Amino acid sequence: MKKRRLIAVVIAFILTIAATAMWSAATIERDGDPDAMVLDDSGSDAGTTDGMPKKKGGNKVVKVLTAPFKAVGRLFGRGGNDVNKIERMTEKDAERFASVAVERVVDARTVKHVSSASSAREHLDAGRQLLLQGAYNEAIGELSTAVSLDPKLTEAHNLLGVAFDKKGFGDRAKESFERAVKLEEDAETLNNLGFALYQSGNYRAAVDRLKRAAKLAPADERILNNLGLAYCRLGKIDEAYKAFARAGGQVTGNINTAKMLERFGREDDAIRYYESARNLDPNNTFALRRLADLYNRVGRTADSESARTALAIASNGTILVTNGK
Repeated sequence: MKKRRLIAVVIAFILTIAATAMWSAATIERDGDPDAMVLDDSGSDAGTTDGMPKKKGGNKVVKVLTAPFKAVGRLFGRGGNDVNKIERMTEKDAERFASVAVERVVDARTVKHVSSASSAREHLDAGRQLLLQGAYNEAIGELSTAVSLDPKLTEAHNLLGVAFDKKGFGDRAKESFERAVKLEEDAETLNNLGFALYQSGNYRAAVDRLKRAAKLAPADERILNNLGLAYCRLGKIDEAYKAFARAGGQVTGNINTAKMLERFGREDDAIRYYESARNLDPNNTFALRRLADLYNRVGRTADSESARTALAIASNGTILVTNGK
């Protein structure tokens, strides 16, 4: 009996913690640039490209529901990638990664000198794997060694920039991306440099790099969405819409533009783009939901009620999760 009672108490405690954590579930999963996250909610890729296999967003509802249990894991010291949070590494720590000679100890009396080129590749491969695993501190160490051994290794500079970006070292990330672009102007490195410039507030330079990236990869959704974000920050909304529409189609283009306008407090302009999305897709539940809310905010009560009625009909009495496409 005592054992059952103890188990019941433990379960009740865990459920209580989980319920409390539910309030912050949305923020637990929210790492990254806020504007990029706005697009991510529409199922649109944005941000840096790390050369890794693409992971689709999956079911966002599941992410929210599982977040409290991840929080419980963190509470009991099983934080997964939390060991790689920014507080584990400072700018001073990053500066300690310096160029070093590479030797391999075969036995107590034999030291084998390793080719710098082959060793740089080995460190690059190790760094790529660590980056994929979310071990950013260790990835920075491996990739820093790779670029010190072979300064012309473009991919190592690019991935080092991604690792620095993941750790929150924006300036260092931008420097690494700039080195990569000087060595080779491919779509990925230009995209990463463009997004780093965007994050630092240099929107005109960001547009320049992202337009060059889009010429090299005209159908790359991530590049086009980043370009759309940069145009938004420059106030070039029509250009932003064109980039978003090229990335995900007209409906998604209108919705992503409207979302950004909402972030800027431009509610009337946001309504125009949501209305365009609705005209293209009358049953788009996301557009209808936002229109019902925005119409109400600007005092268009009748239009708000009409949108709510249309939303109820489109949803057919069920809760739908849509991505704007």
